[in-house]
Amino acid sequence: MISPSVMCISEWQGAKEILCELEKNHTDLLHTDVMDGAFVPNLMLGTESIKHLRKITSIPLDIHMMVEHPEDKLSWFDIQPGEYVSVHVESTRHLQKALAGIREYGAHPMAALNPATPLCSLEDVLEDVDGVVVMTVNPGFAGQKLVPQTLDKISRLRKMLADAGMKDKLIEVDGNVSFVNAPKMRRAGADIFVCGTSSVFGREGTIQENIAHFREALQNFEAYC
Repeated sequence: MISPSVMCISEWQGAKEILCELEKNHTDLLHTDVMDGAFVPNLMLGTESIKHLRKITSIPLDIHMMVEHPEDKLSWFDIQPGEYVSVHVESTRHLQKALAGIREYGAHPMAALNPATPLCSLEDVLEDVDGVVVMTVNPGFAGQKLVPQTLDKISRLRKMLADAGMKDKLIEVDGNVSFVNAPKMRRAGADIFVCGTSSVFGREGTIQENIAHFREALQNFEAYC
């Protein structure tokens, strides 16, 4: 599954046309970053922006909440059934409450991990999530370099899920998911790929061409690795 990041759309005036192009190319999800300037040192999409996106596109949202105390803020976003909503394990003392709240909306709860956060922090919430978001850069800004240790982290997470009898849980990767890195992430066991300026929205081709290239790289990942 591919989840292009709204944060990487450079010109908001043309956003609707870009979203239409993503729809035409059967994009699976639309990654929407929510930042509060506290959990991460940046501000990004707010409540009204999220609601507006639903009006102008039929692509299901993949809402990444990089905010403190997300359990207290879920109601702000009018979460819809079938959407994917991730909260960071580092952002709350009440992770299960936040995940349960997402589930009550009919959405898919996801737990997100920063690059340096160990996998053991997930041990007691695996049954509460539909998947895990592995941050492959430190969250807050686009255009960062891949943290190389995260590739092994994806592999270890895939084994952790398999050993727990939870092979169906999804692994989402977010951060420098480029044409070069995405096949490596796929080989490691990733399922959902947040893509941006290093792939789908790159300058070298059209959105249609870049999506086709990206999908081909994922399907034939061994040849790219």
